[in-house]
Amino acid sequence: MSLSLNQWTTRQWSVAEAVDGCVRHGLEAIGLWREKVAEQGLAESVKLVRAAGLRVSSLCRGGFLTAGGLPGEQGRTAFARALEDNRRAIDEAAELAAGCLVMVVGGLPGVRPGEALPAEGFTRDLAGARERVAEALAELAPYAGERGVKLALEPLHPIYCPDRAVLSTLGQALELSLPYPEEQVGVVVDTFHVWWDPRLFEEIARAGRRIASYQVCDYLHPLPEDVLLGRGMMGDGVIGFPPITRAVLAAGYTGDIEVEIFNADIWAADPDEVVATMKSRYAEVVLPAS
Repeated sequence: MSLSLNQWTTRQWSVAEAVDGCVRHGLEAIGLWREKVAEQGLAESVKLVRAAGLRVSSLCRGGFLTAGGLPGEQGRTAFARALEDNRRAIDEAAELAAGCLVMVVGGLPGVRPGEALPAEGFTRDLAGARERVAEALAELAPYAGERGVKLALEPLHPIYCPDRAVLSTLGQALELSLPYPEEQVGVVVDTFHVWWDPRLFEEIARAGRRIASYQVCDYLHPLPEDVLLGRGMMGDGVIGFPPITRAVLAAGYTGDIEVEIFNADIWAADPDEVVATMKSRYAEVVLPAS
């Protein structure tokens, strides 16, 4: 187990800059984002990571599978496009030898992330949206398995259920993963999204080796106007990390602990200072006392 920098924490860094930053700060792993990999170029990103001797702890993100819940041809077309994009994401994860492909499954069909509800062209069928996720997994899990990629279902805090993820609890994500071999489909434990769940420790234990990624950041209070940016540096919010870390380790997780922060002030700060703070808070706040 070691510390990994999720690239979005130092959002202003390119893949090349983030890889160099990890090396300078003595980190062994990095979590990459598809947008940044596309800007750098997939082949060049692979080359940079391998030359630096880094592990890719995760690739973010696949998912957004629920648009198939729209009626008629619109839904069929959206579902086909989502499957095509996710197959590309799986191929990219395979090239990068990523520990997993993080799957943010999508919100209610027709609701766009961060935008007002459209006047028409969306559905309130939450149960149906979750069924579309299950249908997509049936298509994608074997494809991922053939390429040695683990799909990691990430439950998001319920505030994101309308537009980003109709999976809100670790238990929901775990249930969807169980029909598949654990090397094909697992789950993400992200402290920001799951810290509040009264069944969290029970579900972590039940997940066991299906935990494909452990991501940490704090939950700020009060949340900013843009709740997407309500993640803080560990120790700046309300989460008690050591019990969660202990539970994840007791469940058998041996992967990297990845720091993923969406925060406008952190994004505007000197990335090297952010990484230095991240390292100290990881040791002081995230890890259980020995």
